[in-house]
Amino acid sequence: MNDRPFSVDVSPNWEGLLSCIERRATPDRVYFIELLWDEEVQTAICDRFGLLDGLDPDDAFLEQKRLVKLQRFLGYDYVRCSLDGWEMPLNRLAIEDTAELARDDGRSFVDEHRGPITNWEEFEAYPWPDPESASTCSLEWYEANLPEDMCVVGSGGFAHFAEYLAWLMGYETLCYSLFDQRELVAAISERLIDVYRRFMKCLLEFDRVKLIWGSDDMGFRTGTLISPDDLREFVLPGHKLMAQMSHAAGRPYLLHSCGNLDAIMEDLIEDVGIDAKHSFEDTIESVVSAKRQYGDRIAVLGGIDMDFLCWASEEQVRQRVRDTLERCMPGGGYCLGTGNSVANYIPLENYLAMLDEGRKFKI
Repeated sequence: MNDRPFSVDVSPNWEGLLSCIERRATPDRVYFIELLWDEEVQTAICDRFGLLDGLDPDDAFLEQKRLVKLQRFLGYDYVRCSLDGWEMPLNRLAIEDTAELARDDGRSFVDEHRGPITNWEEFEAYPWPDPESASTCSLEWYEANLPEDMCVVGSGGFAHFAEYLAWLMGYETLCYSLFDQRELVAAISERLIDVYRRFMKCLLEFDRVKLIWGSDDMGFRTGTLISPDDLREFVLPGHKLMAQMSHAAGRPYLLHSCGNLDAIMEDLIEDVGIDAKHSFEDTIESVVSAKRQYGDRIAVLGGIDMDFLCWASEEQVRQRVRDTLERCMPGGGYCLGTGNSVANYIPLENYLAMLDEGRKFKI
């Protein structure tokens, strides 16, 4: 890969991205989408291609300006942004990161055995965040300074209804509590809905936020992490509220969720009202299969399998991208991207080849 990784130039067009996701027609070009880029990947690309040249390292808004330059360079039509400076404390464990672009402080994971809330006393003592007191500094900067051909995707730390049930209790504790402490599970669910309702209200106050993207892993390879009925009782009402608020404000509601969600897909489409589904894994369901099955009702996003991206040759990546685009682009409702995120263990050349092949594709 030379200093110019892309053979075709593209200009951001957030309106075209929105039209593609809303399935209005076959788009004029391939649009890209990703939920996350590991910081190590972002840094490597910025360093390799000199994207920070000319930026003041002491600028209070360096992070925002850096993200705009990076996204435009890669060919994305948006930046992803959330509220600043808020969190829900969790019990975490850390191990060494063995990726090529390794994190100095290792990889951390939520403790699956015991979270910070396992009983009513801990529920009452937990420091629940207040979205109204969180900072909107980044959103305000983008509102005033983001180039007109780009938009903000409202996402990040948001709509984790199933995940925070497991993270706050610990997945093991949650599974027991669904039998012997259902009232506590219900109370946590209701508190999460209230927190994210107020969170969403803040996001929707910003006109440059054109899409809302909730993220909430609900499954594993062969099924849902808790029963479909428990998801319907404790998790899906939260996403339904997020979708209703998004739609009332004229924004699509996208959902990222890992795992096999066959048992609740009709709920997500017909009751919750999602406009797009993200996160696809070949061992569960390919994005091509999902487009064939659901593409007349929702958009499907990404789907270039992460495991494949790790071991495939560059030419294999390019061939798979072409095949996927040929099958998924007609009629709109497909954006190119990885099956989950741009993790620091994906070879950078394969990620850039995926984008380059998408730029070259003729519709």
